[in-house]
Amino acid sequence: MNTIDQLIFGVLPYLAMALFFIETIRRYVTEKYSYTTMSSQFLENKQHFWGMMAFHYGIIGTIAGHIIAFLLPKSVLWWNSYPIRLYILEATAFIFGALSLFGVAAIIYRRISNPRVKVTTRFTDWIIYLFLTVVIVTGVYIAMFYGWGTSWFAASVTPYLWSLVKFQPQIEYVASLPPVFKTHFFCVFILIALFPFTKLVHILVAPNQYMLRKRQVVRWRWGRNPHLIDTNSCELLVAG
Repeated sequence: MNTIDQLIFGVLPYLAMALFFIETIRRYVTEKYSYTTMSSQFLENKQHFWGMMAFHYGIIGTIAGHIIAFLLPKSVLWWNSYPIRLYILEATAFIFGALSLFGVAAIIYRRISNPRVKVTTRFTDWIIYLFLTVVIVTGVYIAMFYGWGTSWFAASVTPYLWSLVKFQPQIEYVASLPPVFKTHFFCVFILIALFPFTKLVHILVAPNQYMLRKRQVVRWRWGRNPHLIDTNSCELLVAG
């Protein structure tokens, strides 16, 4: 157990969570209307649809699997005690990971290849895509080349995470893991720290009201440059 392990697994998680809660609360109180995806869907929708659909389904399934293994580790280990059920769970987890990887790759390609979308992409967007890509690639790599990830997560990672919750970090559970695992953890913690400073905060605002609110009509007045949008001349008309 070295200093780097102690920083990554013992210090960084608490720094990340402190930034997450403090900045999320501050931003909600002082900049409530900044909780938005800054969606570029109206600029181009075909690539956007396939990339975002794959990414959202993949990442939601992946996160849900991690949460289940965190909350119900004994149930996961019991399920995996039969080989056929283990194979099914591992295959399901891999499919969700592959969907996430395809989705984030499609999103990045769209951001690079479409001039209108590229010009509206912020520096913070690229930072988020970088760490998301590393997290997903390392996760898929672990699933492919190490195997039985659902079992080792429930047996090793879950006790470590619970030790963080109890403010008694036991990093020995994860300190001996290979570098690819540590890279995965490091990027996850960095994403948590960056979360409230980026458009990822829109995840915290469930869009349930969209199902009930009145239809909206958005009209755009385009400037001379077809790759730029004059946001100051936008009209938002609410029908009804």
